[in-house]
Amino acid sequence: MSVISNFVASPHGRSQSVANFAERKLKCQSVFGVNLRTSRPYENGGFHVPRLSLGQSSGVAKRSSVRMALVDERLARGRDVAEPSGVLACDLVQGALVRWSAAMDKSMPEPPTAVLLHGILGSRKNWGTFARRLAQAFPTWQFLLVDLRCHGDSASIKKRGPHTVASTALDVLKLVGQLRITPRVLVGHSFGGKVVLSMVEQAAKPLARPVRVWVLDATPGKVRAGRDGEDHPAELISFLSKLPKEVYSKREIVSGLIQEGFSRDVAQWVVTNLKPASPPGLSSSNFSWVFDLEGIAEMYQSYEETNLWRLVENLPRGVHVNFLKAERSLHRWALEDIQRIHAAEELASDGGGGVEMHVLEDAGHWVHADNPDGLFRILSSSFQGF
Repeated sequence: MSVISNFVASPHGRSQSVANFAERKLKCQSVFGVNLRTSRPYENGGFHVPRLSLGQSSGVAKRSSVRMALVDERLARGRDVAEPSGVLACDLVQGALVRWSAAMDKSMPEPPTAVLLHGILGSRKNWGTFARRLAQAFPTWQFLLVDLRCHGDSASIKKRGPHTVASTALDVLKLVGQLRITPRVLVGHSFGGKVVLSMVEQAAKPLARPVRVWVLDATPGKVRAGRDGEDHPAELISFLSKLPKEVYSKREIVSGLIQEGFSRDVAQWVVTNLKPASPPGLSSSNFSWVFDLEGIAEMYQSYEETNLWRLVENLPRGVHVNFLKAERSLHRWALEDIQRIHAAEELASDGGGGVEMHVLEDAGHWVHADNPDGLFRILSSSFQGF
């Protein structure tokens, strides 16, 4: 198994592209700032990997050329595709039988790929352990872990607003196009669940290849806050915005969050977003936040406002959406949500798509931490048969 990362922090705070194959760290070609020349439509296992029609009104979006398995518009022969100078920080976890990289000749078919997205105030590290387990069980697959805009290492890659579910989805579409990856599976937790739905919504139709989508503990529409005594993301973001940009002790932050009524699990998870404030080699007891909290606040507001029920109830052919509800979810699924998803199951089957509902037992909202074994069993069906 190997892990390829497109981002590491340098002592001067700039990003560098590196590849980490097992225990060896080798320099690799950067995926940022590269002009990709396409001499012919790229073929993968009999499928053409086409270009995404972004459907954006701005001039910048109209000039962007992004390719993904979700779309059915082929690249023009001999066209130069200019990619942006920076998209998102990511890791590519590859199974032991994968022998592929974005720098290889385009005639080499890529392995089946899954994209795993985190939620608000998370990072790609949230999926690290689980992705490595998947790579061990399914050695012909690779798994792309992404830091969404304003989060983790991607916070240093400045993005223009608005910071929304839709713009976040477009970032990921640009990234997979730049890496020449055509995902067969999209997995998103919480906020990331709406992001993967938005990726499908923004893709040109008809789809070039069937895609399985997993929305983990999120609904397509209304976001319902937890009950009294449970954690509220909006209140958490508000509390964090009052803290200084540099802090002296992770333990004090944990204590402060607990005193404000947040759970210990959430408090300990939040401080994973702290990093040493000084560059490597210089001693300092201070820590700084890795995220852009103002951008994240805007993203969470968009998460509350974004409604993707229309997509779920009118799925394009070839898309299978799986909703997973955590049994002890803080998210508080309403009966109307569950009934509407079950109704969408029948509509999707008639239209060539698919909708399915799952329940993960013995798990709260943090499904991949609370019951990783159960989540693994449920998700495994998407990676079998390749």
